[in-house]
Amino acid sequence: MRIIDLSTPIDAEVWEPNPVVHKVMSCAEGGRHMADGMKERHGIDFDPSVLPDGELLSLDTMTLTTHTGTHVDAPSHYGTRAAYGTPRHIDQMPLEWFIGPGVVLDISDAPVGAVGADVLRREFDRIGYLPRPRDIVLLRTGADLLSGTPKYFTDFVGLDAEATHLLLDLGVLVIGTDAFSLDAPFPNMLERYRATGDRSVLWPAHFVGREREYCQIERLANLDQVPSTGFTVSCLPVRIARAGAGWARAVALLDD
Repeated sequence: MRIIDLSTPIDAEVWEPNPVVHKVMSCAEGGRHMADGMKERHGIDFDPSVLPDGELLSLDTMTLTTHTGTHVDAPSHYGTRAAYGTPRHIDQMPLEWFIGPGVVLDISDAPVGAVGADVLRREFDRIGYLPRPRDIVLLRTGADLLSGTPKYFTDFVGLDAEATHLLLDLGVLVIGTDAFSLDAPFPNMLERYRATGDRSVLWPAHFVGREREYCQIERLANLDQVPSTGFTVSCLPVRIARAGAGWARAVALLDD
C-alpha cells in the first residue's frame, strides 16, 4: 500500500490570519522542569545533571485555533441551530464518516470565487464517475501551492450552495478542499454582497450545514498526486471535546 500525505503542516513560522505561537521547552529545560516539579509538589530533591547529557524530555506548547492546518469542520461550526436538530461537535461525529472511498474533482481552472453545480457535473462527466453515498469528495483547486502566504487566504475557489447540495444529494457526507475554505474567499464574497445585496453569497457552503448535516475537510494538499478515483481517504479528526473542528492527518491510501 502506498500512502500519500494530504495534509498541510501547522507551522508558527509562516503567515496565518490567526498567528500560531509555538514555545519549545528543550530536553535540558525539561530535566530542570521535572526536578522543580518534584521539589514543589512532593518535596523530593533531584539533580537533573545525573541524567544522560543532563536532559530529560522536550515539551511543545502551542496556541492556535482548531482551524489551523488540515482540519475537519464539525456541524456545530456552522451554527448553534440546525433544521435537523442540535448540531454535533467534532468528538460526537461517527468515525466511519472519515474513512472511505475518495474522489478528486479538479476545479483548478476556475477563477477566484464560487463554482456552481454545473462545474461539478462537467467534472463528473470528465472523470466518468458519479460520487456515491459515503464517498469522500476532495476538491482540487491548486490553492495549496500558496499555503503559508497571504494569498492562500484570498486567491482560491469554493462552492456555492447549489454545488454543495448536489454532493449531499448524492449521499456525500464529507467534502474536502485544498483551499483555505470550502466557500469563496471573504473579500470575493463581500464584494459580491456589496454589489447585489444578496445575503446568499455569504458563506453558502458552510450555511448549507445548518440545513443538512455534513463535514468539511479544509486545507488539504497534494491532491495532484492522487487519481480521480480508486483510492481510500483517511481523515480522522482529533477528538476535542465540545469543539467545532479537529485537526486531522489526512492521507490517501493506494494499492501498489
